[in-house]
Amino acid sequence: MAEQYVLANFPLQCGVVLPKAELIYQVYGELNRDRTNVILYPTSYGAQHPDIDWLVRPDGILDPSRWCVIIVNMFGNGLSASPSNCPAVAKPGVYVTHYDNVRAQHALLEALGIDQLALVYGWSMGAQQGYHWGALYPNQVQRIAALCGTAKTTDHNKIFLYSLRAALTSDPTWNGDRFEGVPDRGFHTFAHIYASWAASQAYYRAKPYLALGFGSLEDYLQRGWEANYRKRDPHNLLAMIDTWLHCDVSDNPVYQGDYGRAMGAIAAQTLVMPATTDLYFTPEDCAAEAALIPRAEYRPIPSIWGHRAGNPYQNPEDEAFIRRAIAELLAQ
Repeated sequence: MAEQYVLANFPLQCGVVLPKAELIYQVYGELNRDRTNVILYPTSYGAQHPDIDWLVRPDGILDPSRWCVIIVNMFGNGLSASPSNCPAVAKPGVYVTHYDNVRAQHALLEALGIDQLALVYGWSMGAQQGYHWGALYPNQVQRIAALCGTAKTTDHNKIFLYSLRAALTSDPTWNGDRFEGVPDRGFHTFAHIYASWAASQAYYRAKPYLALGFGSLEDYLQRGWEANYRKRDPHNLLAMIDTWLHCDVSDNPVYQGDYGRAMGAIAAQTLVMPATTDLYFTPEDCAAEAALIPRAEYRPIPSIWGHRAGNPYQNPEDEAFIRRAIAELLAQ
């Protein structure tokens, strides 16, 4: 069962104070006696903990028989405080940063009596949170596995996000502040843009989705993409876009915009794992960041699956590659 932790009067970086900021989290496995076997696994864009916990199993990437894995739902995802369930977050102009997410997660772990993390494991926006953990709490994070994500959102990545936001808010149900109905056209356009960026050109040439039960490209786009995003409140999708747009590990009171100092402060053994065909968290961008982290290993995932190689629930080959890499990291 998922659990709830409430932070009273939690100040967001944007200047708004949330009277009641709820964090929803799920624990897999057991804490050991000295509480040193904790793996923190933050969620990614659009995902809730049941969407990403497939890899937490005895023969999986994260083994709950050895590790205590805690998945924390980030703000905006519809479970933790989000526009759909928290009026203070739903107000125009309010946004949440990863500085906010990670400070809230730190407060949760303190309440649980946990002061050391064996690993922060994250894919996409989860990787962004992993980098923030390493920079903000360098003495508490032993290892980071950052899959298909960067510590600072690049300008090219921002254009992708602007297009997603424009797709949703161009729908006739958008009144300038909120949706007044289901944005059918917006969801349709949003899903098509996302599908074109999240998998590579080689992926669409090879058509592996046909072996997954989809009858055509159109069927794959509708059932494999659009139907999934329609499960989410569109206001939450916009909120998570804003968090992603604001991602900058140095944009906080600790580092005051000094990106090099923030990256250099990450003391954890850090595994930087982009996909070789990721179109928006590119291997080049991830390699440049790895070079700024003192104890980083750059190990790209050789895959045609693009960004989705980092969450390979339909892709045993990439899953095996990641499982080996994480086993080696945890053995160090």
